[in-house]
Amino acid sequence: MKIVTDCAADLPNEELEALGIIQVPLYIQFPEGEVNSADITADEFYNRLEAMRPAIPSTAQPSSGIFKEIYQKIAEANKSILSIHVSSGLSGTINSARVGAEHIKEAAVNVIDSMTLSGGERFQVLAAARAAKAGWSLKAILERLEKIRDNTEVIYTLETLEYLARGGRIGRVQALMGSMLKIKPIIHVDHKDGKYSTVAKGRTVTQNLGVIVDHIAEMYGAIPLWATVLHGRFAESADSLAKSMTERLNIKKMEILRISPVLGVHTGPGIVGTAVMPAELIDDLN
Repeated sequence: MKIVTDCAADLPNEELEALGIIQVPLYIQFPEGEVNSADITADEFYNRLEAMRPAIPSTAQPSSGIFKEIYQKIAEANKSILSIHVSSGLSGTINSARVGAEHIKEAAVNVIDSMTLSGGERFQVLAAARAAKAGWSLKAILERLEKIRDNTEVIYTLETLEYLARGGRIGRVQALMGSMLKIKPIIHVDHKDGKYSTVAKGRTVTQNLGVIVDHIAEMYGAIPLWATVLHGRFAESADSLAKSMTERLNIKKMEILRISPVLGVHTGPGIVGTAVMPAELIDDLN
C-alpha cells in the first residue's frame, strides 16, 4: 500500500523519504509566478510575503489531472493507494483527489478526508504509513485513522487575523472581524466539520499561550501525549509554548516544526500553536 498526502500535512522531507510517502504539491501564486510550496523554504517565503505587503499571494490546490497522473504512476507498482488530505472544510484538494481517483482502474484508491491540517494531518499520515509498512489491512488502518482524527487537537494563536481575512479562510472566526487588528484569537479545527472555530481571544500572544496549555490540559488531563508545536516565524514563542506544555502536561514526545508556506499564506508569520494526540494511538507503530 502506498500513502499519498499533500504539503499541508507539514511532513519534513526526511519523514517522506523514510516512509516512502508521496506528497502532492499545493501552490503559492505570487505576482511573478506560481511556486510549489514544497520548493520554497519557510524563511524565503516569509521574506517574500513581507516584501509584498499589503498585498498577499493566493494559493491553489492541485488539479484532478495532477492526482490522476500521480495515482497512475504509483499504480504501476502498487495496487492499493491510501490518499489522505487536508480538511474538506478548509480546502477543495480532496475533491480533486476524488475526481482523479475515478480515472484509475489499475489500483484501488481510497481518498480520506483528514478533517484537519498541519500537525493533525501529519499524525494521520505517519500512522497510515507506519501501519502499511507493518502490513496492516486497509480496514485496520482506517479504524486507527478515525481514532486519531477524533482524538487530535490542532489549536493555534495568531498575531493578526489580517491574513486569514484577506485569504477568505476566516470562516466562523468572523465574529472577531471588528477588532481583528487588536485581538489575538485562539483558533482550533472543529472535529465535526473540519473548519476553524474560535476558542478564546486575548490581547497578547504570550497570554494566549497559557490559555492554549490550559485548553490542552482540560482536554487530556494526565494522558501521555505526542505534541508537535508549530510556528511560522515565532521561534521564541514556539520554544515558550513547548516548555510550558512539557512542564504542565504528560508529554511523551515533543517536537517543534515550521508550518508549510502554503498554510503561512493564510496566517502570516505570526502564528504559533500545537497539534496534540494521545501517544498510545501511534506507540504500537514505532
